[in-house]
Amino acid sequence: MSQLLSQIDWDAMLLAIQETIFMTFISLLIAVILGFLLGIILYITKEDGLKPNKIIHRILDFIVNLLRAVPFIILIFIILPVTLLLVGTMLGAKAALPALIISSAPFYARMCMIALSEVDKGTIEASKAMGASNLQIITKVLLPEAKPALISSITVMGISLVGYTAMAGCIGAGGLGNLAYMYGFARQNMVVMYTATFFVLVIVFVIQGIGDFIVKKVDKR
Repeated sequence: MSQLLSQIDWDAMLLAIQETIFMTFISLLIAVILGFLLGIILYITKEDGLKPNKIIHRILDFIVNLLRAVPFIILIFIILPVTLLLVGTMLGAKAALPALIISSAPFYARMCMIALSEVDKGTIEASKAMGASNLQIITKVLLPEAKPALISSITVMGISLVGYTAMAGCIGAGGLGNLAYMYGFARQNMVVMYTATFFVLVIVFVIQGIGDFIVKKVDKR
């Protein structure tokens, strides 16, 4: 066992874990904020929404569908000019953030719209009859009712982002994906590759556990 562990550069492994966590949670935070705002707008502007607007809804719906349809590995190359403009480099954990955010924000926007659409229409109509404003309906009715689904969507997106960071790592973004490929697969060091994979799974299980815990707490209230 000690001979196997000696094949691992633990300083590099620790750095890779930190880079993966950094890429995952920073992009998750920004994507949730952007996706949430976009999802709210999609919901209220749809045909039976609180403030219907066909033009805005169709434009945003097209953008969301377009960005969700582009495979992540292709999206990384497409937005390289944007990445260079924002970050100044194509390599490193920070360079992966624009692609991670652009790919995940539309996904969360769609999940938000679905979660809000599942709120009972009768509750919304009752709120309108009581004189509630659109803002009050959103903050007092829609969000509380859709909260478990919104949190579950964040969990799903977080897990997906871990996989995206691994793909980004294979083309120079750092993290566990880069370590598994460059120092594991490319150098035929299976110990490094499997160890990096193990830590990826640990991060996934932690995200899933946190998400499940929060959803259970919300459901009990």
